[in-house]
Amino acid sequence: MTEAMTTTEKWQRYLADMRSFANDRLALETQGLLVRVTGLVLEAAGIRVPVGSVCEVRMDGQPPVIAEVVGFAGDRAYLMPTGDVHGLASGARVVPRPSPVVPMKLGQARHPWRRTEDRTLHLPVGNGLLGRVVDPHGVPMDKKGPIDHVHSEPLTRRPINAMDRDPVRTPLDTGVRAINSMLTVGRGQRLGLFAGTGVGKSVLLGMMARYTAADVIVVGLIGERGREVKEFIEDILGEEGLRRAVVVAAPADSPPLVRMQGASYATVIAEHFRDRGLDVLLLMDSLTRYAMAQREIALAIGEPPATKGYPPSCFAKLPQLVERSGNGRPKDQDGGGGSITAFYTVLSEGDDQQDPIADAARGILDGHIVLSRELAESGHYPAIDIEKSISRVMTSVAAPEHIEAARRFRQLYAKYQKARDLIQLGAYAPGHDPELDAAVRLHGPMTALLQQTMRQPATLDASVQQLRSVLVS
Repeated sequence: MTEAMTTTEKWQRYLADMRSFANDRLALETQGLLVRVTGLVLEAAGIRVPVGSVCEVRMDGQPPVIAEVVGFAGDRAYLMPTGDVHGLASGARVVPRPSPVVPMKLGQARHPWRRTEDRTLHLPVGNGLLGRVVDPHGVPMDKKGPIDHVHSEPLTRRPINAMDRDPVRTPLDTGVRAINSMLTVGRGQRLGLFAGTGVGKSVLLGMMARYTAADVIVVGLIGERGREVKEFIEDILGEEGLRRAVVVAAPADSPPLVRMQGASYATVIAEHFRDRGLDVLLLMDSLTRYAMAQREIALAIGEPPATKGYPPSCFAKLPQLVERSGNGRPKDQDGGGGSITAFYTVLSEGDDQQDPIADAARGILDGHIVLSRELAESGHYPAIDIEKSISRVMTSVAAPEHIEAARRFRQLYAKYQKARDLIQLGAYAPGHDPELDAAVRLHGPMTALLQQTMRQPATLDASVQQLRSVLVS
């Protein structure tokens, strides 16, 4: 009798496991109907899924359109498509994508797989992405075949506790002499590259991608023209830079949700390598177009505009994206000890540094590098305006002698710029102002220090040595 009871219990336990497994794997999915399409927004009725969930809009004879839930009102859900909505009609089925199946930890259940409640987008990350160019969906664009050695991770992550982060204490060699000597960057710092159009920001990004002392380079080309994407990869980044890089490209003709997704995907890839103890350089071009994509989405679902047409959600999204970069947890706190040093380009409309996005970016970044159109037009490259640029962590990562030399350089450089008109008019007479005399005498070597060709790297040590030699000459 005891043996029979034991066998019965075994069968009951087995059936309970199978029922639980079937419920997790084959859960019934709700469906809704498409009732309205207005501009960029799809409106669905009869579906209840959380914001951020991914759905498929299906019509007979048409490929499904992928869309993400961006808001709701009552029983209506607002979705933003990631592709073309041509061919959709009222009554199309809106079906949530199944939540991913992930392995459970040992001891959580007797079957090793379960279906999560997370319906957000999961995209591929891993070493197989190195040397590849992908779109914001993780699909290769470089015609090099499928991507191997990758796994899927969620597009959204929880930020690291500020008290758990490793502080910025180590200098980073960017290979650019003006930055190394005057705007020394720390490993894990986040800087903005402020520039108008056509002043050489893409070339500067390419120089840093080739010469920066980092293990992995992640480049996010967000909202760039399609022609510029290929030119940046082939001509500016080059084969040498691409070998240790991952490029995520979301051209300007992509839907706004895809452009935002491209920025988040590039950040997820950088986080993946950082969590494995690597030093990552993240180059995002540009933060402004990310904000513009969010503006398009917010205005489409009815959010009121605030500053120069930007809704409040735009200014909330910027720090959420930027704060994900930086140093990770140190190894003694069960972290990987890696870092993400990030450069975000910020487009200044009409070279206006008071643009709302530029102004907001200055407040959330650890420094800003301003590119001057006047310098670019005079043939001064990289066209970095030293007087308007600053690195907020330079005092924490540079030696005291280096900091003092940079301060002295700034004094003399600013002195010459203030008296430049008088010098050009011939009104300057030496001997009346020793500081101005020194500035005039050192102007040539100082200008040479700040200039550099695209194919000429400059190490951190060599840059500091040249800075000192200029001041003692």
